[in-house]
Amino acid sequence: MKVSANIELIPDQIAVQKGLKLPVMELFYTIQGEGTHSGMAAVFLRLAGCDVGCHWCDVKDSWDALKHPVMSIEDIAEKVAAFNCKNVVITGGEPLMFDLNPLTQLLNDKGFLTYIETSGAYALSGTWHWICVSPKKTKPALEEVLEEANELKVVIYNNHDFDWAVSHQEKVSDQCELLLQPEWSKEKEMTPRIISFVKENPQWKVSLQTHKYMGIP
Repeated sequence: MKVSANIELIPDQIAVQKGLKLPVMELFYTIQGEGTHSGMAAVFLRLAGCDVGCHWCDVKDSWDALKHPVMSIEDIAEKVAAFNCKNVVITGGEPLMFDLNPLTQLLNDKGFLTYIETSGAYALSGTWHWICVSPKKTKPALEEVLEEANELKVVIYNNHDFDWAVSHQEKVSDQCELLLQPEWSKEKEMTPRIISFVKENPQWKVSLQTHKYMGIP
């Protein structure tokens, strides 16, 4: 598995490269705030490490994996099990920088449903009940990941992003949910344009970051 330079410097790097340990920024119980499963209770596991580099990223502290502790997948599963919820959302950072097969197999064996939020820039690993791909211009999504997507969620920052979204629509399956979401700092400007676009192109849906409106972590 190819990993970036900052991942190779993580303590226990051999275990990390095998997916037996992972750098964890945070693990918490909350409400899914956006996308197809908005409103769903879920345990969020945010892995550290990302080289996609979105300028409007709201969790830039997740980029440097060296700033966050490495945990065994057994310890992660134990912390997940402390919550009364079977939905586990694995996000980042960019979670597919790591081999997620061991973690998702362990979680699935314990009866958890696994969801991933990814840019799609790295090869797909893991066993998933739902794959959300949110492609970024800074590091293109792999076509083989887009083909497996259950949900295509495109963040709209400017008018050019509508054409960019349509270009990705052609790369996902006919069963894939198509969502447009305003970038938070442009929400007031872009939401009306998204609404107009969706009314003209009803195969798409509007996604909002409801957790930010409601003050949910």
